[in-house]
Amino acid sequence: MTVSAVGKECVEVDRAYLAGLIDGDGAIMALIEKHNEKKFHFRVRIEIKVTQKNRKDVLFLPALLGCGAIRSNRTTWEWITRDQQQVGRILLLIRPYSRMKRRQIDIALKILRTSIKKFGDLLAVARLADALSRFNVRSNNRRKNHATMIEAHFSSND
Repeated sequence: MTVSAVGKECVEVDRAYLAGLIDGDGAIMALIEKHNEKKFHFRVRIEIKVTQKNRKDVLFLPALLGCGAIRSNRTTWEWITRDQQQVGRILLLIRPYSRMKRRQIDIALKILRTSIKKFGDLLAVARLADALSRFNVRSNNRRKNHATMIEAHFSSND
């Protein structure tokens, strides 16, 4: 994580650049996953990803943000982070500078801030995940984890 001379993480120009990078070549996604250690056996996680053709164009992100990993994806390179605390921190850093993904950031932050205490909370968060996925064009053909998956898992008697 980069710290400026006055102790603030990520100087303003870096936050603005990062917001533009994510607006243009990034994705903010919600994943609904089975997770047996959770009370209702599901969890919703937020993921941030930036994809570039050249590795050097994403290589600086782990050092700048102090999180995430670089991986090769056939013809492109991706920086990806799924750590929920780090995702929340990054979304708050870039929100004031984002133009294209402000609504997605707001939905993702709402998901991150929602405490899952009862089944209705989980279902509400899963529906927010579905709303977030509608912004990602590629999700329409790929995404198989919807709120209906959670609903189908629980019968009306549960």
